Amino acid sequence: LLAFLGLALPGTQGKVIPRCDLVKILRQHGFEGFVGKTVADWICLAKHESSYNTKAFHDNGASRDYGIFQINSQYWCEDGKTRGSKNACRISCSKLQDDNIEDDIQCAKRIAQEAKGLSPWYGWRDNCKGKNLSSYVKGC
Repeated sequence: LLAFLGLALPGTQGKVIPRCDLVKILRQHGFEGFVGKTVADWICLAKHESSYNTKAFHDNGASRDYGIFQINSQYWCEDGKTRGSKNACRISCSKLQDDNIEDDIQCAKRIAQEAKGLSPWYGWRDNCKGKNLSSYVKGC
């Protein structure tokens, strides 16, 4: 049952995934220790990027960020609006805004792997990097 928390059928409206549910999902997907970061780092990132909202969207002008990890259309997904999109994750940006975060997880891991960390995310750099993040996983 835990494997399906927060992973509802695609096509439904976005939702806010409860923090402890997201902690469980990320632990199940091997985020603990991935690229030298903790699940707390990833939870802090998701909190500051999207407030855990699967439908989150941010317009940057020339590009846009999508989903719970705010994945950018210039490099990682195709939204049909961003000129010269690289679409390195080979995914439609709209798929990053449904309740199924499996594809978001795969793309976020690819980004982190290429960057050797979480530095591509301003939300992490500005709010989480170098801080005690234990409160983000406390009680989960």
